[in-house]
Amino acid sequence: MTLTNALVAINVVFFIWELATGGPNADHGQLYGPAVVVGHQWWRIVTAAFLHGSITHIAFNMLALYQVGNVVEQLFGKVRFTLLYAVAMLGSGLAVITFSYTAVTLGASGAIFGLFGALVAVGLRLGARGRSLIGQVLPIIVLNLVFTFAIPNISAAAHVGGLITGFIAGLLLYMVPARGQQLAYAYANDPRAEPPIEQAATPPGAAAAEPAPDGDWNDERGAPPAQTRDARE
Repeated sequence: MTLTNALVAINVVFFIWELATGGPNADHGQLYGPAVVVGHQWWRIVTAAFLHGSITHIAFNMLALYQVGNVVEQLFGKVRFTLLYAVAMLGSGLAVITFSYTAVTLGASGAIFGLFGALVAVGLRLGARGRSLIGQVLPIIVLNLVFTFAIPNISAAAHVGGLITGFIAGLLLYMVPARGQQLAYAYANDPRAEPPIEQAATPPGAAAAEPAPDGDWNDERGAPPAQTRDARE
C-alpha cells in the first residue's frame, strides 16, 4: 500500500469515528485559534487535518488526495513525501491561526494544496522540460483558488498557507536521482508515456500534452476527474 492510500484510509476511519461519536465538533480536535494559542492545544493542527464536516467534504478531499498524492509520492519517494505532507499540513494550520484566528476549521485540503504546490516546484526544478507539468497543474490550482475565495465557509488561509508551504518544501526536497527525473520527464512531456519505474497514478486532472485521437487520456484509463473543492468547514 502506498502512503497516499494509507492517508486516505486514515481519513476515512477518522470520519467514521466522528459520525459514531456525535461529531464533527470541537471536541474531536477541530482547529480553533484560541484553543491552540491560549489553551496550548497545538495537536489540533494535526487532528483537524484528518477531520471532515460531511460526506461531500471528505469525498472531494479523498478523491483529490488519491490522485495528486500518488503522483507526488512517486516523484519524491516515501520519506520525502511524508515530510512534504507534514510541512504542508503544519503551514496550513499555522496560516489559519495567524489569519483566521477565531475560525473553526477542519479538513485535509490545506495539505492537499501543498501537494499541488510541490508539483509546481518539480516543474521548476526540471527547467524547460518541466514547463508542460506546470502548465497542467497551474490551471487546477487557479480554479480551486477561485472556488476558495468565491464560496463561503472555505478557509482561504488554510488553502493558501498549504499551497505556499508545499511549494517551498517541494523546492527544498526535490533532489532526485536519475530514475526519478526520468519519471518526472515522462509526466511533464507526455502523461500517457510509461515511466521507467512503476507508475502510481494519473497526474491529477491533467490532460495529455497532445490528446489521443479517441479522447482524453483520463477517459482512456478510466481515471476520475480531479477535484479539490473541499471546504474546511
